[in-house]
Amino acid sequence: MALIEALRMASLSDPGMVRDLNEDCIELRPELGIAVLADGMGGYNAGEVASGMAVTLIANGLSEAWNEDALKGLDRPAVIELSHTLLQQQVMGANAAIFEAAQQENSFEGMGTTLVACLFHDDFVTVGHAGDSRLYRLRDDVLEQITRDHSLLQEQIDSGMIKKEDAHLSNNRNFITRAIGVAAEEQAEIHTYDVMEGDIYLLCTDGLFGMVSDEEIQITLQTLKANLELAADQLIQAANDAGGSDNVSLVLVRIMKSFAQSSSAPPVQ
Repeated sequence: MALIEALRMASLSDPGMVRDLNEDCIELRPELGIAVLADGMGGYNAGEVASGMAVTLIANGLSEAWNEDALKGLDRPAVIELSHTLLQQQVMGANAAIFEAAQQENSFEGMGTTLVACLFHDDFVTVGHAGDSRLYRLRDDVLEQITRDHSLLQEQIDSGMIKKEDAHLSNNRNFITRAIGVAAEEQAEIHTYDVMEGDIYLLCTDGLFGMVSDEEIQITLQTLKANLELAADQLIQAANDAGGSDNVSLVLVRIMKSFAQSSSAPPVQ
């Protein structure tokens, strides 16, 4: 099954209502099942440079390395293992390139980016992330956050210092504990999940979930799942209507039908 027939993708990015510069970037390769989203940070223009470098380098690198020759003769577990290896290699390569650029150009000092990258293949998705850009999944009309934020706020929630329902009131929402390009070496957290027909996957920056509740996101996707472009537009509008204090960007991926490579493929989990 060709991925272009099995997956439907839509994306949208907006500077929001407060900031003039949009430092978010998105790169899609729907024919290869690749979606990458990044939220840059740093000095003037530097965040845009970091996020742009990250999505371009990772998408291009995966496009070159993830091919028929690399996958030939591999069973599903081996393919999943390869997806982890190649995605991590591209993230680490992007990290090194961004860090090196920051060392060479004074105006880029301290730049970095959060990241979430997905690779869809054989009825699974491998996701790598760093920072607080997220992946959600809508399955059977129930929205679930798949990634766990690398942030001080998440650590405080995990330790019981802050209740999850009070997280939006915290002053620590912008303190992330992992980012791409800030240190000489950094890795993504990577996991693989089985996908099902009808699933909708949402990659997004904190400009969305920081302004719009998970409940509202769920209702929007439930209502507009047949029209991803309209759903994306409505989610951006909801973030801006709530104040739009940050850039807001998202990718929606709907699983239209199975794209299994083998009928005997064992489930991931």
